[in-house]
Amino acid sequence: MMTSTAWAGDSVAEKFPADYVNPLIDTHKSRWFFFSSACRPFGLVNLSPDTKVGDDWMNGYIYGETNIQCFSHVHCWQLYGVPVMPQTGELFSVNGLAAAASSFSHQDEVVHTGYHRVFLQRYGIKAELTSTTRVGFHRYTFPASDKSFIAFDTGATLMAGMDTSSIRQISATEIAGCSVMSATMRRPKPFTIYFVAEFSRPVKFGVWKNKAVISGATEISGTNAGGYVQFATKRDEKVLMKVAISYTSEENAKKNLQAELPGWDFDRAVRESRAEWNVQLGRITVAGGTEGQRIKFYTDLWHALLGRRIVSDVDGSYADNTGEQTIIRRVKLDANGKPQFPHYNFDALWGSQWSLNILWSFAYPEAMDGFCNTMVDMYRDGGLIPRGPSGGNYTFVMIGDPAAPFFAAAYNKGIRGFDVEKAYEGLRKNALPGGIRDHAGYEFGTNASGGGMKYYIKRGYVPEGIPGKGMHKDGAAMTLEYAYEDWCLSQMALALGKTNDASWLNQRSFNYTNLWDASAKWMHPRHLDGTWLNPFSPVGKPGEFAAQGFCEASAAIYTHFVPQDIRGLIALFGGKDKYVSALNRQFELAAAARFVAPHGQHAAAWVDYDNEPSTAMAHLFNFAGAPWLTQKWVRDVQSTAFGDITPAGGYNGDEDQGQLGAVSALMAIGLFDVEGGAAVNPTYQITSPLFDEISIKLNQKYFSGKRFTIVTKHNSATNCYIQSVKLNDQPLNQFWFPHTALAKGGKLEINLGPQPSRWASESRLP
Repeated sequence: MMTSTAWAGDSVAEKFPADYVNPLIDTHKSRWFFFSSACRPFGLVNLSPDTKVGDDWMNGYIYGETNIQCFSHVHCWQLYGVPVMPQTGELFSVNGLAAAASSFSHQDEVVHTGYHRVFLQRYGIKAELTSTTRVGFHRYTFPASDKSFIAFDTGATLMAGMDTSSIRQISATEIAGCSVMSATMRRPKPFTIYFVAEFSRPVKFGVWKNKAVISGATEISGTNAGGYVQFATKRDEKVLMKVAISYTSEENAKKNLQAELPGWDFDRAVRESRAEWNVQLGRITVAGGTEGQRIKFYTDLWHALLGRRIVSDVDGSYADNTGEQTIIRRVKLDANGKPQFPHYNFDALWGSQWSLNILWSFAYPEAMDGFCNTMVDMYRDGGLIPRGPSGGNYTFVMIGDPAAPFFAAAYNKGIRGFDVEKAYEGLRKNALPGGIRDHAGYEFGTNASGGGMKYYIKRGYVPEGIPGKGMHKDGAAMTLEYAYEDWCLSQMALALGKTNDASWLNQRSFNYTNLWDASAKWMHPRHLDGTWLNPFSPVGKPGEFAAQGFCEASAAIYTHFVPQDIRGLIALFGGKDKYVSALNRQFELAAAARFVAPHGQHAAAWVDYDNEPSTAMAHLFNFAGAPWLTQKWVRDVQSTAFGDITPAGGYNGDEDQGQLGAVSALMAIGLFDVEGGAAVNPTYQITSPLFDEISIKLNQKYFSGKRFTIVTKHNSATNCYIQSVKLNDQPLNQFWFPHTALAKGGKLEINLGPQPSRWASESRLP
């Protein structure tokens, strides 16, 4: 990593990127999939302690809790499984996770990328965790005991319940089993997780069911069942355990173990995990800023590479649950029979046009390519490009078709390692009645209509109160998101030479104007009869989840959801000055609340960096001739909404698998794209970075250049205003530059000062 220099008064020792990551940031109210410590990038195994279990929210590792109930191997979008707990003296796990819980202290806890160490005070056991991509690796240091145990509570409720489980002994040092995760509101079908566990010493195996140990049994199945291994230990004796996971079969779990972790060198596995994280995090190296800013930046990057998980085996096998029965399939293989890309599980890409789509497309294009391949595979398997797949299921989480901007950004930035024609076929289907858009939130079945596509096509907007099932039936939000997605798909169609499609999709992208209330100067929901919603306010009541018509947001936020035509939106407001005044007033109103609403209370927000619909707002001033206000508000939002590096803050409640981390990281390096990278000729908009130097290592499989570097002059906590810019030693008097310039490699020089300047205020728009 480059040598770091700091703002005045801040001493810095040279570190590697992984050294800066603090996994404990904002763990005071974690979501199930938020926290993973012993994990590789996109790891199928995400091994970490659980202090609370039984729900999606406020669950998993919660910093303020004082007891650890288990160490479980999967913290994923609607997936969970294989909880284990070492203990001594008595097999407490037979009575459930809570009965076996142990107190612990943060004072002797060590957590960093790929490693977690904690002392179980109840048992006197030091627990250490690390992993490969598909194998959890445990090292337990036991006290002297004639009765030491490791329990596998395979039937336990974690994020949600288990339908059934089984576990059996294979040899003196190996056990295996599976657990069937219950269907949830989001994942409509049960899903099976298989495991194989190996131990570094011979063990005695036993089982229990319904809180009773079954003497002499070497296998068990059913509900409320589990198994354990028992052995005697000397003082400070180390017992190692490897737990390999698969979603396809026990046999493949074994193959995963043999391929990824054949040996028993725990410290080597820790080193290799750290090295892998350094390679991935080191795609972007930074110098300058404060120690806290570097900690937050690399933690943000870590989150952006963490939450969306691989679910395929080393041989490319994955479980397809799009049909009536689970079918085991394989991803596309290369000439050597190796998987070209993994298959992934992920929450909706809703809002990722302003986060992951931008960050991944220049720093991690191979990840973007892999996710595109997953979605094309699901289209082949089940007939729809998905919106938030889980366990091979369609979940129909959130609204719209956020895959459209994702694919358009990938293709238009040269990321094309997927079946492009098949992808376009599926995306076009999604843009018509019967596609993914017609499914409102969690609206399952083959005749979904809650997304209102017939109204959108006939009227040019989705009204309130339409028939159909599902959640998030917010017509105004659907209209605005569909219009943006139409434009994104039109840009992909244009690049593919499909000019007829590009024309009608682009025409539909102006449907946002059908919600513009010229008298109120807001986007205004409409009833089935075409009249305006009444009463109406740009923000809802405090404490409300969402204002009527708007998905997890308000009219004040969604009014600015026109990334495809900011010029047209500004004209509706009456010109640049009026638009800047209105938008700036919203930021002034939001400043006292740190630009966030309490999670789940989005209706009353003027600006809300707790949730995706708001995350482009600070960058819109660039397009209205006031780039200095983008520079001001981006700095303010980054420091106040995202700057906390303690367990008490930093992501504001729902980090959504790296999306808010990516927003924060993009703010820190001064690059963004309001259009989400989807334009035929994508651009990056510039704002003031936090750091003196940022170096982006480019993947030469996708880009011709080796590095793109951003250098700032006179950077400080007070100098946030851009005075001048050079791109490859040539003056740049506009607030944007093309993606092609970044892809070729080069240097962007930004001169900062303490006062606003007129730089780029007369810039032509991209």
